[in-house]
Amino acid sequence: MSDHCCQAKAKELSKLRKQQAKVLWAVLLINLLMFFVEFGAGIRAESLSLTGDSLDMLGDALVYASSLYVLNKSIKAQAGAAFLKGLIMFLLAIAVFARASYQLFVGASPEASTMGLVGIIALLANLFCLLLLTRHRQDNLNMSSVWLCSRNDIIANTSVLAAAGLVSLTRSILPDLAVGMLLTVVFTQSAAKVLSQSWRQMQQA
Repeated sequence: MSDHCCQAKAKELSKLRKQQAKVLWAVLLINLLMFFVEFGAGIRAESLSLTGDSLDMLGDALVYASSLYVLNKSIKAQAGAAFLKGLIMFLLAIAVFARASYQLFVGASPEASTMGLVGIIALLANLFCLLLLTRHRQDNLNMSSVWLCSRNDIIANTSVLAAAGLVSLTRSILPDLAVGMLLTVVFTQSAAKVLSQSWRQMQQA
């Protein structure tokens, strides 16, 4: 009876990991594609918020790749991967802040129309990713931290669209810079949360 129960649990766990892998591959490819789309558009439109959001997409792609790598590994390995995700989030915050400083120095005026169009595409892509990941958000720390990254993307996309509208209305660079700084704060807070949780789990393991 005990052996049968263990075998059933092993099969269930294997099935769950296969489902997680499919979801992670899907969101990884979506985020990688959107990184190239948003980064190119952000540079052409001279938009800090688009460029910052594209870096977030790249960071998420790396996060999903690390999550796939540790999918079948120990809890300690998964906590280590989550710690890496926290570091990536923190580095993204620094990158966006550096870009904001540059934009402010050169005084470049972003193109609101490009920001709005690409922002809508990115929002739809990330809503789909969040929908895929929500089912697995409570599976473990690995999937929970991945879901948190995806949720941050929705916040970033909504902020980009708000910035596009305000830039169009005011003809000012300030809304774009404000959103860029908001992304810096969001990335930093999420990084602190993930780093704290993963560090505790690594200590316990």
